[in-house]
Amino acid sequence: MVVAPYGDHWRNLRRISTLEIFSTNRLNMFLGIRRDEVKHLIRNLSRNLGQDFAKVELKSMFSELTFNIIMRMVAGKRYYGYGEYVKDEEEARQFREIIKEAFANAGMSNPGECVPLLRWIDPGGLEKRLMGLGKKIDAFLEGLIDEKRNSQEKGNTMIDHLLSLQTSQPDYYTDQIIKGLILFHTWPQKIVPLEDMMFQVKQFVLVNAWAIHRNPKLWDDATSFKPERFESGEGDAHKLMPFGIGRRACPGAGLAQRTISLALGSLIQCFEWKRVDEAEVDMAEGNGVTMPKAVPLEAMCRARPIMNKVLYESVDV
Repeated sequence: MVVAPYGDHWRNLRRISTLEIFSTNRLNMFLGIRRDEVKHLIRNLSRNLGQDFAKVELKSMFSELTFNIIMRMVAGKRYYGYGEYVKDEEEARQFREIIKEAFANAGMSNPGECVPLLRWIDPGGLEKRLMGLGKKIDAFLEGLIDEKRNSQEKGNTMIDHLLSLQTSQPDYYTDQIIKGLILFHTWPQKIVPLEDMMFQVKQFVLVNAWAIHRNPKLWDDATSFKPERFESGEGDAHKLMPFGIGRRACPGAGLAQRTISLALGSLIQCFEWKRVDEAEVDMAEGNGVTMPKAVPLEAMCRARPIMNKVLYESVDV
């Protein structure tokens, strides 16, 4: 869905993901996965800690947490970790290479998007690399699907649920049905006004969320960190949009909110934290589609006495 062009196919994928993958019921079913992975994170952090504060690099740990949660939800497998936590090292290596290549290429600019003629030339070779990457991703995912399809055990992963849909609703929203619906539900081309600007229907409009989040007309003291501004919880939906807004908003926002709350709360509960030094944290942006920090986040931490108790108790979030 991430790379699918906007249209009927994208809307169908969006509908399926919203109802069958990212619904509140499904996310609650995957609570055990989030809980297990946060405990793995805490164990990894505590492995090399002594009685005093020690410096830790958090960027890679948070990335591993995110991808392990996602892939356990998708296929029931972990691809980051040590020893018995990763069952198939070769498959895990392939996944990590695909992710590394995808993030490296996703943040690169393509001159062909601005000058269509250059797409035929592909001066930087980006189009060729992306096509090769797409084939790797397809082959990897097809392998996971075939493995689930051939397995005698039914699991609780996204692939299992989607394969069951394919059996129970084999004709649900096929291309033919979509085309039939479009035939009888066409709409005239209109111009949509937005204040003093006019946009054609189906024209892409990029919204500057960064500017909206720092607009003094919308926020009091817009450039200051003031969490208390959200205590009322009223009227912020149209102003706060870290996951986008409207029909094109990120469908995984609910998963992200649950993961952040559980991970951050557990880290604060289990460890004491302080900065590496008195200098301000370098927030310079690096390259990549997710706009990561140029300098990975580092902090000093030491375990609290309650950590072992948390590791062996259930967490409900």
